[in-house]
Formats: sequence, C-alpha cells, structure tokens
Amino acid sequence: MRGTMMDVPLTVPLLADRAARYFADVEVVSRQPDRTLHRTTWGSVIGRARALAGALLNAGMRKGDRVATLMWNHAPHLETYFGAPLAGGVVHTLNLRLSPDDLSYIATHAQDRFLVVDDVLLPLLDKFRARAPFEKIIVVRHTPREAPAGCIDYESFVSSAGGRFDQPELSEQDPCGLCYTSGTTGKPKGVVYTHRSTVLHTMFVPFTDGLALRNSDTLLPVVPMFHVNAWGLPYGCALTGAKLVFPGPHLDAQNLLDLLERERVTVAAGVPTIWMGILDALEKEPGRWKLQPGLRMIVGGSAAPEALIRGFDKHGLRLIHAWGMTEMSPLGSCSWLKAGMREMPYDEQVRVRAKQGLPAGLVQVRGVDESGREVPWDGQTQGELQVRGPWVASSYTDMEGSEDRWTNDGWFKTGDVVTIDPQGYLNLTDRTKDLIKSGGEWISSVAVENALMGHPAVKEAAVVAVSHPKWVERPLAVVVLRDGARASAEELRGFLAGRVHSYWVPDAFEFIDAIPRTSTGKFLKSALREKYRDYRLPGC
Repeated sequence: MRGTMMDVPLTVPLLADRAARYFADVEVVSRQPDRTLHRTTWGSVIGRARALAGALLNAGMRKGDRVATLMWNHAPHLETYFGAPLAGGVVHTLNLRLSPDDLSYIATHAQDRFLVVDDVLLPLLDKFRARAPFEKIIVVRHTPREAPAGCIDYESFVSSAGGRFDQPELSEQDPCGLCYTSGTTGKPKGVVYTHRSTVLHTMFVPFTDGLALRNSDTLLPVVPMFHVNAWGLPYGCALTGAKLVFPGPHLDAQNLLDLLERERVTVAAGVPTIWMGILDALEKEPGRWKLQPGLRMIVGGSAAPEALIRGFDKHGLRLIHAWGMTEMSPLGSCSWLKAGMREMPYDEQVRVRAKQGLPAGLVQVRGVDESGREVPWDGQTQGELQVRGPWVASSYTDMEGSEDRWTNDGWFKTGDVVTIDPQGYLNLTDRTKDLIKSGGEWISSVAVENALMGHPAVKEAAVVAVSHPKWVERPLAVVVLRDGARASAEELRGFLAGRVHSYWVPDAFEFIDAIPRTSTGKFLKSALREKYRDYRLPGC
C-alpha cells in the first residue's frame, strides 16, 4: 500500500512565507556600528529578501551559486540569509575573525561568486580581495562613505529588480547554506546544508523540550551569524514569529546588558565567555539592569562551568546548556530536566544542567570505544561520540582525505569524548585531541577546567598536557585571575582536592593575562600546547 500524504518539499521559502504572512508586523531590531538602533519588521525583511533574490537572478546568479557574506548581526544580513536561498543560491557566511589568508582560502575553495559586505569591514576585505573569486561585491553602507570602485551599493542593488521576483522551482535536496569549520585541526572544511536539513533543524528550535522558542519571545543572538548560521536561530524566529534583536559589533557586557534591558529580551544565545562577562558586570553593579525575569540564556561553543549556572540562578536568570557542531547544522543536544528531576536536590539539578543534555529530536547518538564497540550508558564509560540524523552532514564539500570522519555504517565521528548516563544525558568530557594520558589513565581537561573556574578568584582556566619522564604526560593549568583577585598554585591545588580525582590535579599552574582563543571564542589549546611544549615540571 502506498502512502497518501502530500509530498511538499521542505524548503526555505516555507519559512519566509510564514514569517511574511503571519508575523509581518513583528519587529526586527539592529544596533548599528554607531550604536543607534534600526527598526524594521519581518514583513519588510522578507519583502526585501525577495527583492534581493530578484536582483541576484538579474545579475546572473545560477542555481547553486555561492553568495558570501562578511557582516555583523543585523537586518541586511538576515535579508541575505533568505534572499540567496530564495533565488536558488547558497548563503555562505564568512567568519570575519579569521585571518585574510584563511578567508581567501575559504572563499576560493567555496567558489563564492557574490559577496555582501559591511562597509566597516572593507579594510578587512582589502587584505584578501585580490586573492578571492568574487565577481560582484555588494556593500551595505552604515556610514556616509560611497561604495568603493568596482563595488555595488546594497540599497541600489536590492531595488534594481524593481520588485520583480519569480520564485524558481526548488528541491528540498538543493543546497541553501554553507559553513566552514574553524580549522583547528587542519584546513577549514566546508559543510553544505540542504533546504530539507535546514527546515528540519529549524523545527527543533521551538521544540518544547529544547530551545522552546515561542512567538511571545524576544531573541538576542549574541552568537555571530557567521558562527554556524547563529545556531539556526534566525530561521527559528521566522518559523515562530519571535522578535529579533541584533547587537551588531557591540558585544561587550555593558552594551549587551543595555540592549537586553531596553528591548525586554527573553532569550539570548552566546558562548561561555560572553556570559562570564555579563555575570561579572551583574555582580559588580547589582540592580543596575532590570532584565526580564527568567531570561533564558543559551550557552554553546564550549562547556559551561557549574559556577556559571549557579551564578545566574542567583540573579533569577536561567542558563541553558546546548551542544552542537558545524557538521550538525549545528544543534545536537540541549540540557533540560526530565519530569521528576525538579524534585532532586539543587546540587544534583545543577550537575545535570551542566551536562550537554539529551539529543535533539531526530538525532541519534552513541559512544564507541577504541575497539569499535558501543559503550554502555552507565555515566562512567568513555567513548567517542558518534551521531547521525537528518541535519547531520554525510561528507565535507570537495575535501579529499576526510572520509575517515564517517563510519562504514553512516555515523559521523565527532572527535568528542563522551559518557552517556542511564537517562540518556550526554556529558562531553573532552575532545580526543585534548585528553591527557598520564600513566595509562585518561584525564579530562574539561572537567579540571570547570572545577577550577568554580574558584571565586579564577576567571578562566585551560588545562593542557606537558611531557613527564615517568608518566609520559601530566596536566598543566593555565589560569586567568579575576581583576584584583589573588590565588596561589597551592590554594588552587587544595581547592581541587575532592572535586576531581587526585591524579587529575595539575602538577603546575601558570598565571597569564589572557587565554588564546579560536575565531569562535573557544580556547585555542593548540597554541598553549605549543607555548608550553618544552615546559619543565617541578622536580623533573
């Protein structure tokens, strides 16, 4: 017997049509480079996105062509998010924090034909434009400056089609988005998202036991739109009709708190360093900002320390731990408490919330040991986390030699070390490359870092392996103290006693001003390993 359901393609136009039809008057707010606020609506954004799509087609864009963006978070960037896919193209967000060499490599590898760029980022573009394949450069002007020679003004380009746009026929398997990995383990690798995978991923954003985004919410994505499409949240807002508030380039704690208060934001999203800065500001000036009670702050990109969760709880604000990867569009899991867990003691609840949580809807997970066997869900046995699902990549784009990231039976090997407890909660203990093997025993650098960041004097901590003549490797802690705070190595060593296994306690502590980071805000441990490559531990 054949099924009798309609075969409606899952494509981005479904999201655009919904936002324009049902939520046309809902605001989209953008903080400009000069800190003024620009206000528009979902109706206007989608109307202009359609006009942009028509202009791209008139300019010779073919199906599957890449439209790169080099922009901060604001409304024109959102218009491109929709305009390129509506025209059958692929929106490719370039990470403005990468080096000019990396940007030229990525743009060339992706074969970007079009580029939409903020005028404030033209100095960055100048450093690699000659080495990039852009045929047309479209400049979004935030200042009175004219578009440079050979470039097109964004407003003129959007209006060039005269509002004419005939929606091309799209397959749900057509590509619509492209992001590159951060390249911490070699050259950046491209991941192409299809219309189908994007729509299915978007459906998880309002999932009740997930990010739970609703029409009544106001969302502030601090996470850049060039960081895995701002975790899919802009598309989620189109689906739900939530109000969007973009911070532009102003990502310091005071500017963000002012925006959170002024726009009455109910949901925000960013990496742990953003929330650490905001918590510091709230502690220093309690009562200054009147935030929405129960403000939900989604944290991802790296593990959130328990101390951060507890700190916000004291202010009546809720940190929600999520995990994902570029290869997963990116949402892979979200930590929320199952029914009955709210009766547990508070400390136990925090320990659950600090885990990466339960897999996102339709995502399957397993842990696999070095022999290829699936590990038991006992919360203790470690294995490499492997995933599969309808928004998980099945390959990289035109990258030879990366096939070993997928198993023969079709699972993606994340490179994360995980334990899975009997309830199904994921706890990522480390990246495989960051694990420390000391005397045949594995040490989780993440667990030690999170424990250290529970000390009131510690702002940030990273733990890396250094050579040891007897144990092969031992942990070294690299610590950044809070302004005006003091702590000795002995004090921190004593603080860790009882919080981590005794043999996990670092043999040495180095105090520095700042920990190097990747372009997406994660600790760049490869730089630390290089810096301390010849480090001599005490007594060695």
